[in-house]
Order: sequence, then structure tokens, then C-alpha cells
Amino acid sequence: MVILTDGFHDPHMAKTAICLLQYCADEVVAVLDAPSVGKTCQEVFGVGGAIPCVGALADAAEANTLLIGIAPPGGKLPATWRATILEALARRMTVVSGLHDFLRDDAEFRRAAEQYGAAMVDVRDNQERDVARRIGIREGCLRLHTVGNDCCCGKMVTSLELARGLGCAGVDAAFVATGQTGILISGDGIAIDRVIADFVAGAAEKLVLAHQHHEVIVVEGQGSLFHPRYSCVSLGLLHGLIPDGLVLCYEMGSHTVFGMEQVRLPSLERTREFYESAANLMHPCRVLGVAVNGRRFSDEAVAEECERVSHRLGLPACDVVRQGPKLLVEAAMQLRRQLKKTPDAADRPAL
Repeated sequence: MVILTDGFHDPHMAKTAICLLQYCADEVVAVLDAPSVGKTCQEVFGVGGAIPCVGALADAAEANTLLIGIAPPGGKLPATWRATILEALARRMTVVSGLHDFLRDDAEFRRAAEQYGAAMVDVRDNQERDVARRIGIREGCLRLHTVGNDCCCGKMVTSLELARGLGCAGVDAAFVATGQTGILISGDGIAIDRVIADFVAGAAEKLVLAHQHHEVIVVEGQGSLFHPRYSCVSLGLLHGLIPDGLVLCYEMGSHTVFGMEQVRLPSLERTREFYESAANLMHPCRVLGVAVNGRRFSDEAVAEECERVSHRLGLPACDVVRQGPKLLVEAAMQLRRQLKKTPDAADRPAL
């Protein structure tokens, strides 16, 4: 694939591109980013190694897929990108988008795709129409869920790293995607923020039922209960998943809600209290650890922050990118033992 970013480089707007460069680099031919021509992805995004930034699709002739690499608030397609998408369709490339603006709903894109025999994929598209039923949830599967005091604070990366860490520890663990970037990385999941409100909990439950043959599932979180825009998605997901344990994620140094500078973020103590209260309305649950996103700070500052947070909350705290997920893996395995979520419980439905 070639990933389109064209001027968007920060971890919030370009998080889809950055995460694909981090976890699917072997599938990426180049990043289409005119302001960065001649540079490597490592230089521009901090990941991706020697993958080049190019200024035209012709410079990535071996690619057969164009992927929209940004995740802007509201999921709108930049108007200036239309010509690039039309060129890709004319080249018979598959165009993949995780935006709320569906490619299929654009008459010009649809005509071009039909004319040239090209494919378009809208990752957020779904037809989920089931309500939660609370039937058939397997007792033996430990359900973990990442939550945050804000959106865009590292929930997906934490989920991926925790699932991988559990796997390395010999546990049959699966990452479960609930957003477009996670789906692109794992090849499976439901974009929960595109589900009609009445069916959000049902879609979350469907993900549990589809993956609970694993010993542990780690379901990525979306939004935040404290974000005025996205709290409804977060609560529906939390109640539909009925998790056993939560990992609290936050970005070090952030004090206001992403995209709304007038809204202050709550303390970590308040965040923990609120999530545990909301989760326990449906199922016994607790926060088992904290994931610190220290991307803007030095190793030393991050280590000090983790120590402070651990002391404040009485929980293990780590930056899963810099330090690895070991502390969270250990906390998850301890919770599993405490709850007796062992393989011999495999066939005992709890709900």
C-alpha cells in the first residue's frame, strides 16, 4: 500500500498512518506526503524506518492500494485529496478509507471506480443491528478493556502491546479492534463509533462472543467518558463488553480535552473512580494498571512519572512503547488467577 498523509504528521491527525507504519511496515511501499519528499518515514513520523515519503502516486508504482492515513475529528475527507483519490482509481488501485465520509457515497468516486474497475473500501461501514442480550458469555475468558481520560491517548497501542505481551508469556490472548486503525492492523473488528446508538452494546457483545474462545481478549477502547463529543461511544462499549479488568490510559503532560481546550481533564483518581463505577453497574470490574503515553518526554521523565502514578494509585504504571507491557501483563495474569479464569472454565457460561 501507499499511505496518504500529505502534510498531516502529528500523532493525533496522522495516527492511522503512524500505527500502520509501526505495526504493518512490511505492507507499506511509501507514504504520499508532498511536503516531505526525499525524507524517510522515520524522519517524519518517528516510525517506519527507511520507507520513503513521495510526492506522487507514480513514485510508488508497485503499490496496488491507496490508504487514507488520517483520522480527523468528525472523519471528514480533505477536499484537496479528491484528485489523488480519482487518480488512484484511474490507476485501478484499491482505495481504503476509515473516514466517516464514505467513498461509496460520493457519486464522482463511484463513477470512477465503475469506469476503471477499481475497488473502494470503507472500513467504518457496518450493518450492526443487534441489541445486547447477555447470553452465552463464557466464564473462562478474561475480558480486558483499555479506557482513557481522553481520546487519542494510546488505548489502541496499549491493547496491541498488552495482547502481544500476554502471548509472549504463553497466554492465548487476542487483540479485538473497535476502530478503523485497529481493524486495518488486525483485519477484523467493528468500528464502534459508526454503529447506531441502540446497537453499540450489542456490537460490543458480538465482538466478545466472536473472540471468547481465547483465554484472554484485550478490547481496544474508544473516546472517553470525560469527552463531551465521544462519551456515548465509550459508555456503550464499556457496558456491552462487561470487562473483568480495565487498563487506564492517559497522555503525560495533557491537561485539557483533545480538540476542546476549554474543557479540563479530570484527575487520574477521578478517572479511575468513574470508570470503575460505570463498569460495575453491569459486571464486577476494576482498573488493573495504568498505561502512560510519554511520547513528548524523555525516558527519565517518563520513568519518574510512572513511579509517581504508581504510588498515587497503588497500581502498576508503564509506558508500553518505551518500557514494554511487562507490568500490565503481570497484573492481567494476577487478575486472571484471582478470578479463576482458567482453561477448565472453558465450557461454563456465566451469563
